[in-house]
Amino acid sequence: MTIKTRLIDYRDGDFVFEGMLAWDDAVDGPRPGVLVAHTIRGRSQFEESKAVALAEQGYTGFAVDVYGKEAIGSDIEACREMMEALRSERAVLQQRLLLALQAMRGQPEVDATSVAAIGYCFGGLCALDIARTGEPLAGVVSFHGLFDPPGNTADNRIAARVLALHGWDDPLATPEQAVAFGEELSSMGADWQLHCYGNVRHAFTNPAADASTGVTKYDESADRRSWAAAQYFLSELFDT
Repeated sequence: MTIKTRLIDYRDGDFVFEGMLAWDDAVDGPRPGVLVAHTIRGRSQFEESKAVALAEQGYTGFAVDVYGKEAIGSDIEACREMMEALRSERAVLQQRLLLALQAMRGQPEVDATSVAAIGYCFGGLCALDIARTGEPLAGVVSFHGLFDPPGNTADNRIAARVLALHGWDDPLATPEQAVAFGEELSSMGADWQLHCYGNVRHAFTNPAADASTGVTKYDESADRRSWAAAQYFLSELFDT
């Protein structure tokens, strides 16, 4: 196994974005591609490590960027402003995500007919929004993602299979929102699953989560179980 990475630029008009591709160079030919959407903090080592982990599993991982290449490494307040702007302009967010997906599909290490997306926190919302557009990809996985609907996709049919991995005590995605989310997906004809982890809060996959806030907290068990669930889901999507 020889994991390699490279940075890839893609554009949305005047905006330039930068993603990191990871693949096993010991494997010949294209393989399923999995887009990795970032948390509030933008593309970071956290998402890049997930892309590498996917490459180690036989996929090509692509850690993407929706804030802009110049914004990578911005402080948390700047990232929060960019995230909230995109949450209020979901059509803009969706366009950037679909352009990132297009960029991934265009790489020689990726089988363009076999792609999926995963995301964490805000990135979970991103993965779900890709599915909500009706984009024909195999599936999406949301890890402790936000559930609020975008408001511009209700008439679409979801082609992707959907897996949401959720902490039941997440104050950013309440039980009531989880139920509404399921109803939304059913109304859009989705093949969907919602796995809930009891006594688990937001950001449960991130060892750096600040438990003192009462909002986020790392949970080793939920982290391990959710990654295993995602791996099974991807293997089912791609028959690997």
